[in-house]
Amino acid sequence: MGGFCLGRQPILDRNHNLVAFELLFRQEETEETANVTSDLSASANVIVNAYGKFGIHNVLGHQRGFINADPDLIMSDIISLLPSKHIVLEVKESASITPEFLQRCKELKQKGYQFALDNIIAINSKVELLLPLVSVVKVDVLALNQDALTKLVGELKRWPVLLLALKVENREQETYCRLLGFQMFQGYYFAKPEVMSVKRADPGKVSLLKLLALVMRNNDGASENDSNSSIGEIENEFKRQPGLSYNLLRMVNSGTDGLPQKINSIKHAIKLMGCKQLQSWIQLLLYTSNQSEDSASTALTQTAVARGKLMELIATIERPHDKNHQERAYMVGILSLLDEFLGIEMQQIVDKLGVSDDISQALMSRHGRLGQALKLIEAKEKGEITSIHSILSELDFLSLNELSNIETQAIGWANRLEEIVN
Repeated sequence: MGGFCLGRQPILDRNHNLVAFELLFRQEETEETANVTSDLSASANVIVNAYGKFGIHNVLGHQRGFINADPDLIMSDIISLLPSKHIVLEVKESASITPEFLQRCKELKQKGYQFALDNIIAINSKVELLLPLVSVVKVDVLALNQDALTKLVGELKRWPVLLLALKVENREQETYCRLLGFQMFQGYYFAKPEVMSVKRADPGKVSLLKLLALVMRNNDGASENDSNSSIGEIENEFKRQPGLSYNLLRMVNSGTDGLPQKINSIKHAIKLMGCKQLQSWIQLLLYTSNQSEDSASTALTQTAVARGKLMELIATIERPHDKNHQERAYMVGILSLLDEFLGIEMQQIVDKLGVSDDISQALMSRHGRLGQALKLIEAKEKGEITSIHSILSELDFLSLNELSNIETQAIGWANRLEEIVN
C-alpha cells in the first residue's frame, strides 16, 4: 500500500470550544487506486494502521473523531478495532442502503458507536431510513440558500439529532446557522487561519510579545553582565502583569519534582525555568491568553503548537546534532500563525522580535530550509498530496511515511502540553 496523509479538521461548538475533529485519511494516488473497492479497503487499512501504530489518544487527545465510514467499512470486522467511545461514524445517504446495512448499523449503535449523517442538503426516503440511527446530522450549508436551509432545519427538528453546519466559510453563514439552532460548526472559516476574521491586537498579547523579544535577546549568547541585566528587564515585565507572574510561579512549582525550597521570587522562577523553556512557554501563552474571548482560538493554538513540534522533529531528522537549528525550527512553527492570532502583519512581528534571517525568510516568504519545512507542513494540513511529494523530493531527507509518523508524534505532544497548561 502507498503512503497516506492523516489530517484533522476541527469541529467547534456554539462557544467556539473544540469538541471533535474530523479525521481525514487521504490515500496516496497511484494507478491501482482507480478501483473504488480497493480504494475503500485501502482507507480501512489506513485507519487501522493509524490507530494501531500511533494510538487514538495521540491523534485525538480528549476529543471525539468523526470518520468517513463507507458501507464496506461498516460491514467489515475492521470496525470492531475502532474504540466506540471515541469514534463517530459518518455515513452518506447515497451509500447502498440495504436492509443488511441498516441492521449492521443498529447492532453497532447498541454497542455504543455513534453515527453522523454526512453532507445533507435535503430529506429523501434514504435519509429517512438513516435518521433514526444517527445522533448528528451534518448539513452542507454552502449548497443551500437561506430559505432552503431554514426549511431543511425545520424538517430535521422532528428527529432528536444534533445539527452540525458543514462548509461554513464566513461569519455571515455562521451567524445565520447559530440563529437556526445549529449546535456544531465545521469549515474553512474556523480551520484555515488565512480566512478567519482579523482580530484587534490585544494589549496583553502585545506585552507578551515584548517579553518574548526580551527573552530571545537573552538567549542569543549574551555575556553574563548583559544576561543579568536582561533577566532584570524580564523580571520587571513580569511584575507589571500579576496574572502572568502567578502562572509562572505555579508552572515552575508544579514542574520542579521536589525542589528543596519553595520558589518565592519571580527572578528565582525565571532562573530555575531557564530562558529556553521560558521562551517556549511565552510563545504558547501568546496563543492561549484570553482564550475565552478569542473565537476559534483553541483550534488555532493546537495547530500552532503541533506545527512547532513537527518543525522541530523535521529539523532533528535533517540535522540530528544541531540543537540550535532544531530550536529555530520550533520557533518558526509556533510563530507561523501569530499574525492571524494578534491581527498584526507578520512583518511587524518579525521586526519586533528581531529574529534571525533564516527565521524571517521562513515566516515571510516560506524560503530557505525552514521555509520549505513550513510549506510542507501547510500542504500536509490541507492534504495536498502533489505539493507534499514535490517538497519532500526537494528536501530529500524525509519520506511521506516518516512525515506521517512524526506528525502524529507532534499532535500527541501538543495534546499532552495542552493538558499540562490547562
